[in-house]
Amino acid sequence: MFSIRRVHRIFGAVFLLCVIPATASAEPVITKTYSYFRIGGRTADDLDRELDRRGPLTHNTGHRHPGATEIKFGGDVTYVEKGGRCSVGGTHVTLRTHMILPRWSNRSRADADLGFIWDTLSMDIKRHEERHAEIARSHARQLERTLLDLRPEKDCDMLERRVAETTRQLLEQHDLDQARFDQVEAANFDARMMRLLQYRLQQKKK
Repeated sequence: MFSIRRVHRIFGAVFLLCVIPATASAEPVITKTYSYFRIGGRTADDLDRELDRRGPLTHNTGHRHPGATEIKFGGDVTYVEKGGRCSVGGTHVTLRTHMILPRWSNRSRADADLGFIWDTLSMDIKRHEERHAEIARSHARQLERTLLDLRPEKDCDMLERRVAETTRQLLEQHDLDQARFDQVEAANFDARMMRLLQYRLQQKKK
């Protein structure tokens, strides 16, 4: 059986009328990619300067960082009109995460101590960005479930407004959670690095 559906792009103003099978989706489409920026330097101070000079510039802070994760939500929602009511017929939430990480071109020529420190730092940078991607994935799944669970309305215009407002609220919460994670990580950076260095030293001695 075919139902007439109106398709609403979550982040656009594209509206279509089409005749296709109404199907619901329960899992967002998620992709994750990586790219790298190169830094030089032969001392710890060099590395700090290189990260400050060459690290990705983020729009949220206006500053360069040792790493970054670009996050883009998208997708569409379809509506089904039946029996004088309009309900969500299906959702297709998408999430693209792209991690930008440092790569030290002089790593193979570094002395053992500096190489050890860099390896520890670069691992922590990657862990930090992977966590940003994980937070985004969690919110993409929540968005998918929440939109599917919206109650029917008396007309599709009303339901469409609810979809837009629900999406806005959930993405705003996503941004707050990401910012909160960054604040906690920044406050604990020195203590975390000391723990990581001590742990890796202990593992190296075994």
